[in-house]
Amino acid sequence: MSIVVNVSASPYRTGIVATRREMLATRASDNQATVVYANLVGANDGLIFDGGGYINQNGRPVLDAPRFKEGWSSAVVDIDRTARCRREATTWRSDLQTFRESSRSVPAIRSTDATPDTKGLAYPAPPQGASFFLPSTRAHEGSPRDELLDDLFDALGLGVADYWKKTGAFKSIGLALSGGRDSLLTLLVAWRAVRFLRPEIDSAPTDKARAVMGEMIHAFYMPTRFSSDGTRAAAEMIAKDIGASFMVLPIEDAFKRESEATKTMLGEGGPPMTELTSQNIQARIRGERMWNWANTSGALFLQTGNMSEKSLGYTTMGGDLEGALSVIANLPKTVVIAMLERLRVRFLLPGIDATLATTAGPELAANQSGEAELMPFEVLDACLYLYGAEKLAPDELAQALPSLFPSIPKENLAAFAEKFARLFTRSIFKWVQAPIALHVGSLDLDRERALQLPVVQRTEWTGKAK
Repeated sequence: MSIVVNVSASPYRTGIVATRREMLATRASDNQATVVYANLVGANDGLIFDGGGYINQNGRPVLDAPRFKEGWSSAVVDIDRTARCRREATTWRSDLQTFRESSRSVPAIRSTDATPDTKGLAYPAPPQGASFFLPSTRAHEGSPRDELLDDLFDALGLGVADYWKKTGAFKSIGLALSGGRDSLLTLLVAWRAVRFLRPEIDSAPTDKARAVMGEMIHAFYMPTRFSSDGTRAAAEMIAKDIGASFMVLPIEDAFKRESEATKTMLGEGGPPMTELTSQNIQARIRGERMWNWANTSGALFLQTGNMSEKSLGYTTMGGDLEGALSVIANLPKTVVIAMLERLRVRFLLPGIDATLATTAGPELAANQSGEAELMPFEVLDACLYLYGAEKLAPDELAQALPSLFPSIPKENLAAFAEKFARLFTRSIFKWVQAPIALHVGSLDLDRERALQLPVVQRTEWTGKAK
């Protein structure tokens, strides 16, 4: 009776888990065999291997091993059942006959030893459930959306943990916590990573677990005149919720000094300093401070930008684009928000509610809103998918959007499509300089893995008619 063993190194990608399970079930059923599958667990640079494994006998699931953790699992399979299934499957027998007539014989190893006594073996139970006719209950405890978001959270946490552990160069983890959605999710991923690194805290008293978090995670809130009381309260609250170290370091004085220095460099007769420059100065001061702290403390400095804003260059070189590892750079903004909504339900942390109650924006200018300056996040992410993954041209993008967003005027959607394509192309030179990113989706902005795009490109015809 054949048992096919597959030991693979399959990186985690959204949606691949169910496909992998279904594929193995199909192969086991088609070939009337027992298929044993084991996957690598852990992260290598930006690739995350989610582990887990399956045993499927003749199309019936026998084992679904835990993912995102090292360990071993075992199950008993009924070899006699495979023999019965093969005798009863006419298609399998005819395929076998055809194979024997047209192919070389499969080598067989014969043993003359006595058959082991099976009286002490228990009959295999249904996997994680009480019925042979229903899927595993574990796979249906929540909605598919919730399961995916939970997987993403674990995958990102494992990615940070293994980067920290396998590099062997860091003593702690740090980030600039703005009180916004992106840095909040990055902080929560770091919180999950510490639990991967220090699994003993799951059974430790609360005060000891929080002490570990305080030693391992350091968050810095660096306000200017544009920072709101709401984001400061949200940042302080979530740090307290998880036990992370939290410090407030205003950068207003440094902002004034750098602004004056820039004006001096431009000269009296030169152009006035732009609003964009004023915003970038703030981001760069924060990035420089984080590097100075990380270099001295030996901490892993996490970059907090998401994929949507990164794709359009809504980031600052030398500022919020800085870090040693990009944690959520493969997550679109709508996924970031969905994950926070899910984590709010799972962990009931007041700091998540406080952050979600604030306006989504970088707070580098008065009353700043990311959606107002770019476009609605749902439209932005639709553009990112259609333009980046489906390779639609800008005019095709404008034609596709109205069916997705019928409540938005077509002329607005056409403007969004043109704006997205223009900013995306102009921003490639920025995001190719970003740190290594954790890869959890089929689309990302890594030129070596995904989008094979030149940094500079021009598609307009520049020749003159003769």
